[in-house]
Amino acid sequence: MGIRIHSMISNTKQILKLHSSLNKNHQNSVPKGHIPVYVGHNKDMKRYVVPLSFLNHPSFLDLLRRSEEEFGFDHPMGGLTIPCSEESFINLTILLQS
Repeated sequence: MGIRIHSMISNTKQILKLHSSLNKNHQNSVPKGHIPVYVGHNKDMKRYVVPLSFLNHPSFLDLLRRSEEEFGFDHPMGGLTIPCSEESFINLTILLQS
């Protein structure tokens, strides 16, 4: 059981990093059915591309509400900014993918 969860976490991190690295070269290129988000605080933000289906999940919507409280509709990175740690974001995406 522990090995399976560790493997799932590792796979999710690899997928998110792949999306992130691919989009560094193509900042305006987002696959159909996905949305770019910036995760982190201040200058430590990283760009990720997540499936639009995440927008239907209550936990992800909670992050969006927090983002609205902190940034309103003025997102400093030019895209949707989520003010949480990268680790928390990755943990949430693991839950949403299972």
